[in-house]
Amino acid sequence: MVTINPSFYSIRQLIELDACTRCGECRIWCPTFAEKPSLEAITPFKKIDSLRSFLRRQHGLLAKLMRRTALSPEELTTFAQGVYDCTLCARCYQVCPVGIEMRSLWIAMREQLVDLELHPPLMNRLRDTVTTHYNISGDPNENRLGWTANLASVPEGLDRKQNAEVVYFMGCVAAFYPMVYSVPQSLVALLSKAGVDYTTMGGDEYCCGFPLVIAGMGKHAREMMRHNIETVRSLGAKKLVAACPSCYHTWKHEYPHLIGEPLGFEVLHETEFLADLIAQGAFDLKPVEKKVTYHDPCDLGRTSGVYEEPRQIITAIPGVSFVEMKDHHEYALCCGGGGDVEMADAEVSAAVARRRLGQAQETGADFIITACQQCKRTLLGAARKEKVRIRTLDVSELLWESVQ
Repeated sequence: MVTINPSFYSIRQLIELDACTRCGECRIWCPTFAEKPSLEAITPFKKIDSLRSFLRRQHGLLAKLMRRTALSPEELTTFAQGVYDCTLCARCYQVCPVGIEMRSLWIAMREQLVDLELHPPLMNRLRDTVTTHYNISGDPNENRLGWTANLASVPEGLDRKQNAEVVYFMGCVAAFYPMVYSVPQSLVALLSKAGVDYTTMGGDEYCCGFPLVIAGMGKHAREMMRHNIETVRSLGAKKLVAACPSCYHTWKHEYPHLIGEPLGFEVLHETEFLADLIAQGAFDLKPVEKKVTYHDPCDLGRTSGVYEEPRQIITAIPGVSFVEMKDHHEYALCCGGGGDVEMADAEVSAAVARRRLGQAQETGADFIITACQQCKRTLLGAARKEKVRIRTLDVSELLWESVQ
């Protein structure tokens, strides 16, 4: 008999299962349920209700006095599908009237499902790829600087320079997906222009571990995480700058908990670092006559609290006309590319991206500006598929267009 193990959940999470009032507010705001309304198991309150029922049937008072109730394969399969058809965007947490920390609860559910071998099979391929190649693409990891091949000149000291002030953590998407090579290219151009003393970890940079953490396979990422921390420490840097919000969130919030002590260096997102450089007068900003809107990445906004720095950069550029989408800041709609959903259910991921693309079109903007390589990749892919004439740029690309 399949047994749900309460030890996968913290005391707070077990209390939160009973705190849910079933008000349904989360249901209204869930981006994947909006695209797949036939599957009620996707809704946050249904996931909570199902887990609460499972635990009571197997560990509640009646189960102890009489006997445990078996869970049917059908209900477990439906539960698993709902748990993995979730972008982990944390929109539900923003509207929850009792403040249930749902994102961490969903990850705990995924860890339980992995233990029960009820997770999507493609997640096993992800685990094997990342733990073998140290990146999500399966390419040789020593090729992490491949995006420098078509630079006019490769910045001196870019590969593992000792005692640089800043380490730029590239992330797997920027390092291995040509569609977004322009993001690291623009960022290093900006850093060079501002005279920043920086380097990268080169082939010693491993995946931050985030894709495995959110798949429910975080235990397989711990060695890579420790490797990354020790590599940055060995380089003697004072700051780590990440352009990927998921990498940034993992470094900022997960790594210190992993080792149980401060990292010994400051962790910043590219927008925080660039906004500070602009405030210091590091760039001569020239006009960019474009109408733009901004897409808040989930792991930069809702889960890390960085909303204003990207907007400060955009509005600092002369000539830019900036307009917000219908849903923005803490209520921003996910791009559809988060939570490993693209592997679990590619159709629902694409549908969420189409809806966000539609919100961008409503603004009349020429460009969607974001601050995430995965968001750029997802929204750009959606625009091409839907044949929509709107470009997607990272905020570093827009700033570089002004600077150069």
